[in-house]
Order: sequence, then C-alpha cells, then structure tokens
Amino acid sequence: MYVRSAMHKRRWCTLKVALCPVMQHSSWGLMMSKATKIQPRPTTVSEPYWQGCSDKELRLQFCTSCNKHQFYPRIVCSTCGSSELEWQKASGQGTIASFTVVRRGVSEAYTAPYLVALIDLAEGVRMMSQVLTSNPDDGRLRVGANVAVSFVEWSPEMMVPVFTLA
Repeated sequence: MYVRSAMHKRRWCTLKVALCPVMQHSSWGLMMSKATKIQPRPTTVSEPYWQGCSDKELRLQFCTSCNKHQFYPRIVCSTCGSSELEWQKASGQGTIASFTVVRRGVSEAYTAPYLVALIDLAEGVRMMSQVLTSNPDDGRLRVGANVAVSFVEWSPEMMVPVFTLA
C-alpha cells in the first residue's frame, strides 16, 4: 500500500500537474523553448575546480598521503580518508570508457544530438563529460578513443570542461 506523508502528497500533486516544488514551475506552463541550462553551484570544496575551468585549466584534487588523484571534489581522500588534499593541474588527456548519444534534448537549451561519455583521465580518475563532435555517427567515436580537454562557455559566468577527439 502506498503511504502518503506530507512530502509524498507534494510529489503526488506534482504528478497531478500542480506546482513542482523543485523547479518552481507549473508542469503545464513550462515550454521546452523557455527552459534554460542547469547551472552548477560552486561550493567551498569545489571552488578551485570551477576557478580552474574559468582559467581553462582542468584541476583535480591530489592526496599527498596516498599519492592518488580524485574526482569529484571532496573534503577527504576517497582512497585513504586523509584530509591532506591539494589541487593540481591535470594533463587533460584521457580515453573514452563508455558513451551514449543523446538524440532528444530535454529542452532547446540542450541541442541534440550530443554525446555524453565517461572519460578515464591519464591521472587515473573517471569523469563524465560531453564529447564535442560534428557527427556522432561517423564511426570515429568508440570506447578507447583518445580525447583531450577543452572548455566551453556554459553561461556568461561559467566555463565547463568538454572533450574532443585527440
């Protein structure tokens, strides 16, 4: 049996096309053409990463205790638990571990088709990013393909890392 708490009622109402509390819009009133890109919110932990992106430099956290890089930014090392972390510039080189072609964007803000991939960086970490390509079906995209980081303007205030075939 489905039990409805206050939060469940809110979610239930969302299904009934009421006000969506997360996006603050009416699900009927949101037109795809009016939707905008989701904006990342830098935190005190991730600020050096985003500052690096603004400087067109991919930065990763490095643990001086176990000599491992990590991504995404955290307050402690995900390998050894140490708080001895510093930021280092990454090589920006990697290989595609997996990918998918998105053929239907969620809004006009996300023009399809576009390619989303898991990238294994030379530093030993994996990150998800977009791979820029003029034709995702040209056969050059494959697991194991070499990629290099680049940066694109996500909004007037923010640059984000993307990858291109190397």
